[in-house]
Amino acid sequence: MLVHERYDKIVQLVNERGSIRVTELSELCQVTEETIRRDLDRLEQAGRLRRSHGGAVSVKDQQPEIPYFEREIAQAEEKKRIAEEAIKLILPKDRILLDASSTAWYMAASMPDIPLTVLTNSIKVAMELSGKEKIEVISTGGILASRSLSYVGPLAERSLDAYHVDKAFFSCKGVHLERGVSESNELQARIKHKMVGMADQVILLADSSKFGVQAFTHVADLSDVDAIITDRRLSQELLMQLKDKQITVTTV
Repeated sequence: MLVHERYDKIVQLVNERGSIRVTELSELCQVTEETIRRDLDRLEQAGRLRRSHGGAVSVKDQQPEIPYFEREIAQAEEKKRIAEEAIKLILPKDRILLDASSTAWYMAASMPDIPLTVLTNSIKVAMELSGKEKIEVISTGGILASRSLSYVGPLAERSLDAYHVDKAFFSCKGVHLERGVSESNELQARIKHKMVGMADQVILLADSSKFGVQAFTHVADLSDVDAIITDRRLSQELLMQLKDKQITVTTV
């Protein structure tokens, strides 16, 4: 197989599967893993795929992050009600985590000034809480994702390793009964995956429009989620299926 033929085969496999590991490509192309890694570097430079940890992901169908101001107005009333309900789960002296979703920002805006520690990768959430004297805010730092005004990337992910929280509140782009929780952007998915693994209680904040949707990148299985807060438009059938999975569901 000529080099350009191998490049085409690699891109075809990545696009067909969405993502693939170096070990698999090495076997399928019958070359060393070191050769595959060099191939992936060159293909990423050419914009034909994107490297990920241990492999590569397709760029063919990836959706860009929705700008923050657009997310802020989409299903705004539902998100405000979900945020208000989520705040009821917070107790004084809790250590909580808020992601960079617009629903988390609505939580921060309505949060009472009580003794809390809040860890976040959101600039908007951190700024909103900065005026509340009793709340200690810890920001992850990292690469600034300008469309979502959040910190992502390896530094943001590593900074989470130093902490453990009582409750993690996060949102997503899609909730699927079989395929779990997903995001449209891999960097956002990676940091949210870390968040899910560092909390005693994981609370998903998702309006009904997100159910039945499978976005680009997997974040977590539904078995990793303890509770879901959503709006009343969620169908009774879905509500019962979620409860069958032992997930506490609150509709507002």
